[in-house]
Amino acid sequence: MSKPLIHKGRGAVSNAAGRYEKQRSQAEDDGWGSLDVDLPPLATEIIVDASKSVITYNDSPDIPFDRSVNPYRGCEHGCVYCFARPTHAYLGYSPGLDFESRILVKPDAATLLRAELGKRQYRCAPLALGTNTDPYQPLERRQRTMRDILEVLRETRHPVGIVTKSALIERDIDILAEMAGQGLASVCLSITTLDRRLARTLEPRAAAPERRLETLTRLSEAGVPVGVMVAPLIPVLTDYELEAIVSAAKRAGAISAEYILLRLPLEVADLFEEWLREHYPLKAEHVMNRVRDSRGGKVYDPSFHRRLRGEGVYADLIAQRFGLIRKKLGLERGLPPLRTDLFRKPAAGGQMSFDFFE
Repeated sequence: MSKPLIHKGRGAVSNAAGRYEKQRSQAEDDGWGSLDVDLPPLATEIIVDASKSVITYNDSPDIPFDRSVNPYRGCEHGCVYCFARPTHAYLGYSPGLDFESRILVKPDAATLLRAELGKRQYRCAPLALGTNTDPYQPLERRQRTMRDILEVLRETRHPVGIVTKSALIERDIDILAEMAGQGLASVCLSITTLDRRLARTLEPRAAAPERRLETLTRLSEAGVPVGVMVAPLIPVLTDYELEAIVSAAKRAGAISAEYILLRLPLEVADLFEEWLREHYPLKAEHVMNRVRDSRGGKVYDPSFHRRLRGEGVYADLIAQRFGLIRKKLGLERGLPPLRTDLFRKPAAGGQMSFDFFE
């Protein structure tokens, strides 16, 4: 009989090999209760990412940015639904527990960013941070990679939009407030649920829901434009909270709201369903049926536009509810556009060129 790998403080309940691996393994009880003992805490392993570049470009028609920076690969937050989990398979790791415990860091991300911004052919456009894994995950407290990146962006007056689940972003309010005063920065806090008990197993190392709302308020009071991202909205499990989350965010200072319906690409589908059957067995079938209802009978549809909002009766109902609450609260205008006309390329050696002072 197989047993889930339950590690306190971790989201996934297994560590199955990625889709490119030829071998699979599974823990089995030998009849002597060998799987009944408590599992030890799963330590986080830091791996240096030797990437030669840091800006990733995309031409997706359903997202509002064409470039992003991800200082980390993998995420300690351990959100079981994270659509980025399958990327760990490219590295030879599992999208399960490996994704949240074997983290690749880019200690020279700021240096690489400076070099790329200084290239003659570079043209300024808003840079997105937190689009794949959270740039303010727990490791950032020691690594301070995001702080270094923001220093470069402030120096070059480069616009940036950040999405995070972490209260750690408050550490950098000084930089963000200064940039926001120039129209160069905005932040979205991702809030999945207001239920602390659910959040503890769903996204175990992310900030508690009420702490994220507090962060919204602190950023707003500092003059940083802030919004809420209800992401993901999970059928049956959290969909009833849609109006409550948006309303709470509005009270906390949000001036915009967006949502993304649960996405389950590749290995995430099995990981999420496995988590459901372990923690919410009586709701598991209902949740998965609603997921399929919104994805044309499948667990996931990667088509542009449909991948974020889904389709069908259930998806349309969610869209109508969201439209109504956003209109009622006056959150339709969204975050203000970021300026690109202030950008100044960094000079070689880290010194600004003379036109910085013009």
